[in-house]
Amino acid sequence: MKVTVVGAGAVGASCAEYIAIKNFASEVVLLDIKEGYAEGKAMDLMQTASLNGFDTTITGTTGDYSRTAGSDIAVITSGIPRKPGMTREELIGINAGIVKTVASNLLEHSPNVTLIVVSNPMDTMTYLVHKTTNLPKNKIIGMGGALDSARFKYRLAEALDAPISDIDGMVIGGHSDTGMVPLASQAARNSVKVSEFLSEERLQQVVEDTKVGGATLTKLLGTSAWYAPGAAVSALVQAIACDQKKMFPCSTFLEGEYGLNDICIGVPVLLGKNGIESIVEISLSDAEKTKMQESAVGVRNTNGLLDV
Repeated sequence: MKVTVVGAGAVGASCAEYIAIKNFASEVVLLDIKEGYAEGKAMDLMQTASLNGFDTTITGTTGDYSRTAGSDIAVITSGIPRKPGMTREELIGINAGIVKTVASNLLEHSPNVTLIVVSNPMDTMTYLVHKTTNLPKNKIIGMGGALDSARFKYRLAEALDAPISDIDGMVIGGHSDTGMVPLASQAARNSVKVSEFLSEERLQQVVEDTKVGGATLTKLLGTSAWYAPGAAVSALVQAIACDQKKMFPCSTFLEGEYGLNDICIGVPVLLGKNGIESIVEISLSDAEKTKMQESAVGVRNTNGLLDV
């Protein structure tokens, strides 16, 4: 199992680290355009192998896509990160060109690769990959919902003063501060709806805190977060590599599901060896359906800025 991570910045390096520590891949290739950067990150990570007990080989390369040949899964994290006060949508002009080039180069050397898109605006970048490659839709996955759901569960556990292992919750919709749709009505603590424990007002605060989870961290850190995004990517990669059939909300191309067409947006999917094995349609409340439609409008508006 060979995994390539394009972009050796904070998110890419964290992603490579978590994949290696889980020890399910034989090789992880880090690729970056900055001279020596990926090589340095790879060497630093390999020097943790004996300490962290993994046998995955991590190698780095400066722009040499031939080193990625035969990759089963590739993760695209490249692009500029958000700065304080910046929306994910404002990154589109620069990142669209980067993502398009990266996807083309990866496919030249690994035509059967499964692509996981992390670059922002993520739903639109995932849509761009659909429109500019010949990959089947099950092999193009946008990572957003897994991260947003992790942040939702963190906020729920905080509000409930409960261990996160007790919490189940999901965020669908667009990966943006306004587009996320945390499914508060279905969130539970050990199968008991969280609405049994939290007031409507407190639950709504959890929802709002979740939606600005990325912006909150960007303000605190001065750049985008990396630990949770890296962990979210590694969970998706492992589900595919190990054919786990796990359910995650991911941005995928819809053709009528949830009443939406010709759009990539976050919905529950099962991930396995074929990438997206199936799209899971769940029952939504009328309010959630409305929010999902509103989210889709926002994603389409951003898609309209693409030159495809």
